[in-house]
Amino acid sequence: MNNFRDKLVSWLFETEALRVCPQDKPFWYTSGAIGPYYINTHFLYGSEEKANNLLKIIDEVKKDVIGCPGKVLEKVLENYKSDKIFKELIDEMVVFIKDNPKLKSYEYISGGERRDWFFSIIIAHILNKPHITIYKDLKAVLTDGGEVITDFLLNGKKVLHIVDLINEASSYERAWIPAIKNLGGEILWSVAVVDRMQGGSEFLESNSIAPFSMINIDKELFKMALDSNYINQSQFDMIAAYLDNPKAAMTKFLKENPQFMKEALEGDEKTRERAKLCLDKGIYDLNS
Repeated sequence: MNNFRDKLVSWLFETEALRVCPQDKPFWYTSGAIGPYYINTHFLYGSEEKANNLLKIIDEVKKDVIGCPGKVLEKVLENYKSDKIFKELIDEMVVFIKDNPKLKSYEYISGGERRDWFFSIIIAHILNKPHITIYKDLKAVLTDGGEVITDFLLNGKKVLHIVDLINEASSYERAWIPAIKNLGGEILWSVAVVDRMQGGSEFLESNSIAPFSMINIDKELFKMALDSNYINQSQFDMIAAYLDNPKAAMTKFLKENPQFMKEALEGDEKTRERAKLCLDKGIYDLNS
């Protein structure tokens, strides 16, 4: 597993699934907060371009609730056969699930719209398990042996949910858990490609779901990245401070670099909006 973790760290940077900012220019997040890294796990599909192309295909086919799972599987299988990084990642996840004694009694695999499907549909196919395709509106269809079933109940069956990325588990709370419960089943396990370590695993545990991840966004990951020269010492120091206390680290940065906010307020439309949102919400105490 350690060798795999080394490879996964390299893949995260090679596909730009994980991007680290220069030490003097943190990223603006949609929330109006700032931070030192972005994570787009679905880029492990091979590249940003490949991942975005699949998302476009999903957006085109998801209106066809019955046909969507098969069409996504067809595209993902094509990529699995041709993209070395994606194939190795999927193969490692399959081995992890097969060899983990805590994951022996699941009967179904589920994945939620949209990015979960990059991983869940093909893993269910390889493991020869029925797959539950969950949509954001809580609709769900079952694919079993190539047949897609819309009218079904799980009758207490045990489900393993596969996700690309776990943050705070808000999608679980809003959609994935209720969708499976509505069908009479239970999600008892979750396997994530990446855990951002933002409380999602704790939420799952509080709902009797055992969480697993292939890698965590923590200091150990960034130390491996530093040792492999994917980031420099200044970037690592900024990330380490952020992981210890995101708000305090970014407050300190803004106070020490007042021009950063000034330039953001004079920047492009998206940056201006996020900077104004930051100030309006009072995310950082810049007056104390």
